[in-house]
Amino acid sequence: MAIRQIQSLIPAHPSSDGDGVRIQRVHGFSNPLFSPFLMIDELKSESAVDYIGGFPSHPHRGIETLTYMLKGHFQHKDHMGNVGELSDGGAQWMSAGKGVIHSEMPMMTDGQLHGFQIWINLPAAKKMQPADYHDFQSDVITQYQQEDGSLIRVIAGDLTIKGITFSGPLQQTGVPVTIADWQTNKAATFNSCLNPDFQAMLYVYRGTINIGEKAISAGTLAMLGSGEGLAISTRGEAGVLLLSGQPINEPVVHYGPFVMNSMEEIEQAIQDYQQGLLV
Repeated sequence: MAIRQIQSLIPAHPSSDGDGVRIQRVHGFSNPLFSPFLMIDELKSESAVDYIGGFPSHPHRGIETLTYMLKGHFQHKDHMGNVGELSDGGAQWMSAGKGVIHSEMPMMTDGQLHGFQIWINLPAAKKMQPADYHDFQSDVITQYQQEDGSLIRVIAGDLTIKGITFSGPLQQTGVPVTIADWQTNKAATFNSCLNPDFQAMLYVYRGTINIGEKAISAGTLAMLGSGEGLAISTRGEAGVLLLSGQPINEPVVHYGPFVMNSMEEIEQAIQDYQQGLLV
């Protein structure tokens, strides 16, 4: 079995979004090796001033988002009447499709906030489908504890470990993806099989991990090469998100909250929003 190796490393950079929410961001809108993913935002704070404004009502078209909270709450409201509030360890998925208008508000738990929002592209055939939303509290996230004490949480898609396939609660994404979280408080290893036709990347959010001889520290995204096997090790505490998905071989044009296949489609999205026709 060919083990995936590091192809490139991309450090997250400080940014802000919404009403001044401070985040660490990695994006790959123009990078075909990032596909089907578009962006990863990490929200981490012990100070309310970093996020208190939240993300007031705003539109999207052409993408899906997956929000995953390690620590803290995340409130969602949208034009469809959906109201959801994640607690520690929960996730929420939204498909903007033709259009959605929503607001999001992060809140601390015990003085801490730590979570992620991942943007996933939609193929052209699904960019104008109806919007949809689901949330998944921590108790429905699939978990597997290894003998070394490390914990694997499968949020979306399927992940095979030691010949056993674990399925996350989110299965209806617009393009097949696997999203999982590996956590350990001590030296540990993580080995799994990935779909060889999927592209894959790892975002380290705590500690340092190793793939072969190369070390990847927190706040860094590792783009992985081809192969079926994944082998990760660490000498101490670590946390890492695994993102793997079927690439979308289509043009990507990004403008603010809209991701389409051409500038003409972007201009139409802006016009529809201005005229109240987005949703």
